Amino acid sequence: MANSSSDRKKEENLYNSWMNNQQEELKKLQNDIVRARKNELNDDELNALLRKMVNNFQEYANGRSRLARVDVSPFFAPTWCTPLENSVLWIGGCRPSSFIRLIYALSGIEIESHIAEYLQGMKIGDFGELSGKQITMIDKLQREIILEERRFSSRLAILQEDVVDQPFAMAARIYDTERGENEIEPLNKHGEDMSNLLEEADELRMKTLKEILGILTPIQGVEYLAAAKRIRLCLQQWGKKREQEHNSN
Repeated sequence: MANSSSDRKKEENLYNSWMNNQQEELKKLQNDIVRARKNELNDDELNALLRKMVNNFQEYANGRSRLARVDVSPFFAPTWCTPLENSVLWIGGCRPSSFIRLIYALSGIEIESHIAEYLQGMKIGDFGELSGKQITMIDKLQREIILEERRFSSRLAILQEDVVDQPFAMAARIYDTERGENEIEPLNKHGEDMSNLLEEADELRMKTLKEILGILTPIQGVEYLAAAKRIRLCLQQWGKKREQEHNSN
C-alpha cells in the first residue's frame, strides 16, 4: 500500500469535515428537540431526521474505507486527533458497546438494581421513560455487541502478532538489499487485512447505532444522537485543552 503526504491530507480533511458536520448536526438536533417538545414535529419528521444522520455516518464510513485501502495505518493512530482522543480509540473509532452505555448513562439506569421493576413492565429513568421491553432489548443487544467486540479484538491481536512473525522473519532471511520487494509484500498483505478489519468494525458500529435507534422512540433517538455528538465534540475540546496545558509547561 503506497502512501503520500497528499493521502494523509485527504484523511485529515475527511475527519475535519466530519467533525465540522457534527457541530452543524448537533445544532439541528437541539433545535428539533425543542420543537418536538412543543409538538411542532411529529414522529415521521423525527424519523426522517434520524435517517439523514445515519446516512451521513454511513457516507463518512464509506469515505474512510476508500482511503484506508490506500493507507490504513493512520486510522489506528490518527495524527489529526489529540492523544486523549487516541487513547479511547478501538479499531479506528468508538467501541460499539459505548453506544449502549450512553443510553444507560442518559437514563440513570443500573440494570441489576431494577430487574424486579422492569420485569413488571414499569417505566423507569428520565431518558424518555425507557420501558421494560426497551431495557430488555438493549441489554440483549449489549451482550451481543460485547461478544462481537471480543472477536474483533482477537483478530486485531493476531494481525499485530503476524506483522512481526513469519512474514517479517522470512523477509529478514531473503530480503533483496537492492530492490526490497520481499519487505513490501508482507506489509501490503498486513495493510489489506487491517483495512478489512477497520471496515468491518465500522459496519459493527453502524449496525449497533441502527439497532439502538430501532429500539428507542423517535424523540429518544434524537435526544440520544444529540448527547452522543456533544460527548464527541467535548472529547475533542478536552484533548486540545490538555495539549495546550502540556505545551505551556
